[in-house]
Amino acid sequence: MTNTQINAINTELWQNIGAIAGDDTLMRKLALYTRRLLKEKKTDSTLMTKEEFFARIKESEQQAERGEVTVFHSKEEMNKWLNSL
Repeated sequence: MTNTQINAINTELWQNIGAIAGDDTLMRKLALYTRRLLKEKKTDSTLMTKEEFFARIKESEQQAERGEVTVFHSKEEMNKWLNSL
């Protein structure tokens, strides 16, 4: 995501918060929703930053260069390996 896109999202978010700021019920709902989002981010191990993603790619490339890979010559070999996990 580009900085321009992030800035546009931030602007929209703050405008929307401003629009509901006077409504206690909507503000409570927003607070509950943001807590749920934060909890989901903390517990979802599949979520990662862009930097973490590219670090994992780099590590995988290095492992491949060192020959630390598993090679399959058929779909059956791959399925046998996957079933053994």
